[in-house]
Amino acid sequence: MKKHDVGIRSMGQFERKGTIMAIATDIGIDLGTSSILVYARNKGVVLKEPSVVAYDKDSDKVKAIGEEARQMIGRTPGNIMAIRPLRQGVISDYTITEKMLKYFINKAMGRKAFKKPRISICVPSGVTEVERKAVEEATYQAGAREVTIVEEPVAAAIGAGVDIVKPCGNMIVDVGGGTTDVAVISLGGTVVSSSIRVAGTNFDEAIIRHARRNHNLLIGEQTAEAVKIQIGTAFRRPQIKTMEIRGRNVVTGLPKTVTISSEEIREALKESVHQIVDTVHSVLEKTPPELAADIADRGIILTGGGSLLDGLEEIIQERTGINTMTAEHPDLAVAMGTGQYLETMARLGK
Repeated sequence: MKKHDVGIRSMGQFERKGTIMAIATDIGIDLGTSSILVYARNKGVVLKEPSVVAYDKDSDKVKAIGEEARQMIGRTPGNIMAIRPLRQGVISDYTITEKMLKYFINKAMGRKAFKKPRISICVPSGVTEVERKAVEEATYQAGAREVTIVEEPVAAAIGAGVDIVKPCGNMIVDVGGGTTDVAVISLGGTVVSSSIRVAGTNFDEAIIRHARRNHNLLIGEQTAEAVKIQIGTAFRRPQIKTMEIRGRNVVTGLPKTVTISSEEIREALKESVHQIVDTVHSVLEKTPPELAADIADRGIILTGGGSLLDGLEEIIQERTGINTMTAEHPDLAVAMGTGQYLETMARLGK
């Protein structure tokens, strides 16, 4: 896979136990459908955990948050639910999201932090004003002293090392867990953008549907994600990979093992991939000529965890005729850019 070579700013090391000192009062949060990442100023990305909460319906108490809760998905008794409080980039459960944010902020800041943090938090470019306000309010309730809302494509561009301050067109395709944001950015702002609620989670759902329809096999989210990572592809490859998956036979109700191929998965993902490619095409059609010329010279940059799907670069490049490359550490780009947003805007005098 080709890597974007415009330079990546220091990522820092992951902190496992949240030991950032009190001075780290500026943080950026990538509030993703699949994962939450926290970037601390001068520290880099200090926390990355699944945005999953397990809570007890009977006592209405939170049992686990993050990785511990993710491991419970599909494995809990009836009274405990493992849920994702964010759906397609927006808050679906306000109370649970607030508790989750508070937990991750405290974990990232550490016990020694005595001052409320200044937080930049990202949202998809297509969210409504109501959805934007809900994110802002939840962040204040979680313990922020000041909140800045950042659009995901702008954050992704900064995190990928693009100098968005210059009057030059850059196209960013941010494929996250719940949404794909496509935007043309110049002079620190979005010129043309489009956001669709098709991304990594849709890839998983397509694999689950394929296994059920073609193999009478019922599989869970974690199995589908493993298939996507190991043999998932968006572009036809000469060498076909295979993988064994286990689940429950829909007909007999008994455990069953089947072997699936990368070509099968390519077919299963075709519809979702084409929606993303069509969105890129439609944004290019609306781009002013001068900026379109810049993009033709500079290429299209992919960010977000969903952009790690094998062959996504090639299929976008084939359709648009424009060189397409994936940023280094694409899954961290939005968090890094969100944390560096205020500093970047200060250079523009905003």
